[in-house]
Amino acid sequence: MITGAHTIIYSPDAERMRSFFAEALEFPSVDAGGGWLIFALPPAELAVHPAEDTAGRHELYLMCDDLQETVQELERRGVELSRPIREERWGVVTAIRLPDGGEVGLYEPRHPTPSR
Repeated sequence: MITGAHTIIYSPDAERMRSFFAEALEFPSVDAGGGWLIFALPPAELAVHPAEDTAGRHELYLMCDDLQETVQELERRGVELSRPIREERWGVVTAIRLPDGGEVGLYEPRHPTPSR
């Protein structure tokens, strides 16, 4: 039986990215050996959207209960947004700028979320 998911973010500056997730986002982690950190993530959900020209594309969004409050706390920790906050039918969304120039989505869902 499937017991979880392992998500990977590839980066040319993995050490800086690991520090960001540990210090700025305060994700707990374990050292899998040699400083190779594996971070705990909050509970997750998976959605499958229809696509033709974007088949194989994947996105990662972190979820929060109150986007404005979360953004304020992250900005106090020096985290920058890479997109403006906007209202969508399914929630309020933005993105966090990662140290290597990439981004991770951040949103407050306005849709039902599954419980475990």
